[in-house]
Amino acid sequence: MNGILGRKIGMTQIFGPGNAVIPVTVVEAGPCVVTQVKDGKLDGYSAVQLGFVEKKKQKTTKAMQGHFTKAGAPAPLRFIREIRSAQAKDFKPGQVIKADLFAEGDMVRVTGIMKGRGTQGVVKRHGFKGGPKTHGQTDRLRRPGSAGAGSTPGRVYPGRRYPGQMGNVQITVRNLKIVKVDAEKNLLLIKGPVPGAPDGILVVQKIIKKKA
Repeated sequence: MNGILGRKIGMTQIFGPGNAVIPVTVVEAGPCVVTQVKDGKLDGYSAVQLGFVEKKKQKTTKAMQGHFTKAGAPAPLRFIREIRSAQAKDFKPGQVIKADLFAEGDMVRVTGIMKGRGTQGVVKRHGFKGGPKTHGQTDRLRRPGSAGAGSTPGRVYPGRRYPGQMGNVQITVRNLKIVKVDAEKNLLLIKGPVPGAPDGILVVQKIIKKKA
C-alpha cells in the first residue's frame, strides 16, 4: 500500500539544519479505514478503497450503511477514494491505515482540487502580458488581442487560449518531500505547497522508484 487520504490543515514553517527555514504544508493523514479491496481477477484491477472522516448514520444512505457495515467500519465515512496497488490483496476490509505508513524523507505525489477562481481573463488565466498602453489602446490593456482567423478558415480554431473558468479542477503535484511525520497525531509535514484550500481532501501517495 502506498497511499492514504488526508485533509489539508494549512501552511507553516519549521527550522532545518543550520537554522534554514523550510516552508511546509501540514496534512492530517488518516486514520483511514479499508472499506473494500478490489481484486485483479474479479474487478479487472487491484485497488484498495479507503474511507476517511466519520459522519452521522442519519446522513448516510441505506446502501452505504450496508457497505460500511460489511467492511467492519466503526461508523459511516464521509470521503471514499480508491488507490491502486499491486499489494491490494495484502489488506483486509476494516483495517486501519495511519500516517506511520510514511517516513521522513519519502517522496510523494499529492492530488487535490485546486482553488476555484471563477471566470478570469487571459492575463490571469494564461499569463498574457496584455496590449500596449499607448497608440489608442487605453481600453484594451488586458484583452487577448486578435485571434488571427482571417477569411480562411473564417472561424477560430478550438483550443485557443481565451477567458473562461479557472481553477476548481483536480491536479497532482509530484516530487514533494515529507519533512516530518507525527504518528501520534497523524500529521505529515510536506515541504512546499499542495493543491487546494485548507480542509480540502487530498490523496497522498509514495513515489516508488523503479529498479533499473
